[in-house]
Parts: sequence; structure tokens; C-alpha cells
Amino acid sequence: MEADERQRQILALARHDGRVEVARLADDLHVAPETVRRDLRQLVERGMLHRVHGGAHPVEGVGYESDVDQRKSSMVAEKRRIATAAAARLEGAESVYIDEGVTPQLVAEAIALAHPADARLTVVTSSLLAAGTLAPYPHITVVLLGGRLRGLTMATVDHWATRMLKELVIDLAYLGANGISREHGLTTPDPAVAAVKSQVVASARRRIFVGVHTKFNVSSFCRFADLPDFEALVTDTGVSAADAHRFGVMGPHVIRA
Repeated sequence: MEADERQRQILALARHDGRVEVARLADDLHVAPETVRRDLRQLVERGMLHRVHGGAHPVEGVGYESDVDQRKSSMVAEKRRIATAAAARLEGAESVYIDEGVTPQLVAEAIALAHPADARLTVVTSSLLAAGTLAPYPHITVVLLGGRLRGLTMATVDHWATRMLKELVIDLAYLGANGISREHGLTTPDPAVAAVKSQVVASARRRIFVGVHTKFNVSSFCRFADLPDFEALVTDTGVSAADAHRFGVMGPHVIRA
């Protein structure tokens, strides 16, 4: 099998499964592990994959974005730790924005469980998943942004959502991203999603990024924020201490949960 065809198969598997492993690829493709590592290096250099220990994850861009089902089954334990650590930074905020995505939805769950029942909280969100999580709690008022619903993330976008956000001043925003890097800041594949996130950054007094380590040192298509816009980046221990320091010197406090 030629390298181009082999790399197409590796990329397709990564996008289908959310991750590929060197040892399994070597067995499935009947090649040496070093051949697989060389293929992965080339795919990483082209910005298609993000290398992790033992394998690689797909980079989400214009041609590929994972759906809710894939995100719900990936690194669940890490996402729950991130959510708990992020929710602990509410620090008296009375209005909160919850972004689209599975990790922000888990932040919503953590906030609902930890927030005192006698204290009112208003949550603004573009996410139907987060809204559904919070709606049963009587002490939490949910404001769902209008707009076009994206089936991939079950969240609203376009001018209806950004127009609503422009009228709001939000104490604290929890935001995710498909990629976060020192060179390009926070990025996402879809321009409509980027527009909503960018308006959230403008409307919120405080901003916290929540995301697993595979988002770090990755860049997607549309930039919506810079690292100094955030007071904290909450991630898991898959981000090395050295990387945490490199991101931290740009302004935000990096928390590895």
C-alpha cells in the first residue's frame, strides 16, 4: 500500500473513532510501527492530526468536526474533572454563559449541583444540551439564545444569537474551543460558531476556557479570542507542566484538573 493511501485510511479511522493507536494501526495496515509513526508525523505536519502518547487525535477543521455522540464518549473522566474545577471558580457570579459542547454541558451540571438553592443564578447559553440540564432547577433562570440550530453540536448560531448577546453584560463565560495555541489563540472550524463565541468574549466580564489536553497546541479555521482574554484555562493533566507554563506566561492561569 502506498503512503498516500495508507495516510488516507489513518485519517479516516481517526475521524471515525476519535483516536488512532500506533500498535493497532501497524497490525491493521500490516506495516512496521515506525512506518505508522512516520505517517502520523506527516499528517501532524499537514495539520490533520494532533500527536499524543501512543497515537493521535484528529484536528477539527473546515472539512471535519466531531458530533455530540463522539464527544460524549471521549475522555469522559477528564471532562468531568475539568467541569468540577471550572464550576468552583464561579466566585459569586450572578450571570453565566455556558458554551456549546460536552465539556461546557458538564460544567452546567457541576454548577447546578454546587450552587446554593437559595441563591439565584441566570445562565445564558446557545446549547440545547446545557439548557435542558439546567431547566429543572428552580433557582436557575435559563436564557436560551435563538438562531439556527447546528445538528453537530445542538447549539444555536447566526445573527439572532449574536444580536441577543450584544444586549447582555455577563459576569462569567465558560467557553470551549476546537483548538487553542499560543500562536493563534482560540479557534473553531465554523465561522458562525466563531461569531457567537467572539460576541460572548466581548459581552463577558470574565472568561474561562474549558477543554481537554488534545485541544492544546492545535489551530482550527476561525480565530475568536486571544489567550490574554481569559483569566483561566481549565484542562486535564495531559497538558504537561512545561506547556502549562508556556500558556500561563501569556496571561491566563492554567489549571490541570
